[in-house]
Amino acid sequence: AYKRFSELLPKEERNNACSARVPKSQILTLPELRANPFQHRICHVFSTSDDGDDSMSFEDFLDMLSVFSDSATSDIKSHYAFRIFDFDDDGTLDRKNLEQLVNCLTGQGEESRLSTAEMEQLIQNILEESDIDKDGTINLSEFQHVVSRSPDFASSFKIVL
Repeated sequence: AYKRFSELLPKEERNNACSARVPKSQILTLPELRANPFQHRICHVFSTSDDGDDSMSFEDFLDMLSVFSDSATSDIKSHYAFRIFDFDDDGTLDRKNLEQLVNCLTGQGEESRLSTAEMEQLIQNILEESDIDKDGTINLSEFQHVVSRSPDFASSFKIVL
C-alpha cells in the first residue's frame, strides 16, 4: 500500500510520503477508480483534507484500501457505501440521492437514462423496501438492515469500490 501511495506522488515528494497528500487527480488514476461511476464520491468520503480538495494522506489511502479489502466486514462496507451514496452528506438517502445513485449506476447517456415515470417507480420501490419508519428517506440503520438481508452485498460492493 505504501509503495502504491508513494508512486502517486511526484518523485521529489516520495521520500516524505507519510506526511504528503496525493491530489485527487492522481488518486483517480488508480485502475480501481478510473472507470468507477462513484470515483469522485469515494475520494470525497475517504479524504480528510481541510481544504475540501479531496486529496488523500497515506492514512486516508489505507482506510480506502481497507474498505476495498475482501476481509472488510459487511458493516464496514455498508457504512461507507451509505456515505458514498449520500451525495449531499446530510446523513440520509432521500429521493434526490436515490435518483443520483440510479443515474450513476445506469450511466448518464440518453440511451441508458430512465424515463421520469420509470425513475419515480424505481425510487418508490426502493423506499417501500427500505424506509422502515416511512419518513421518505433511508437512514444508515435502515440501509444496513436492507444490506443484511442481501448476502451478495459484499461481493457487489466490490464493483462500487
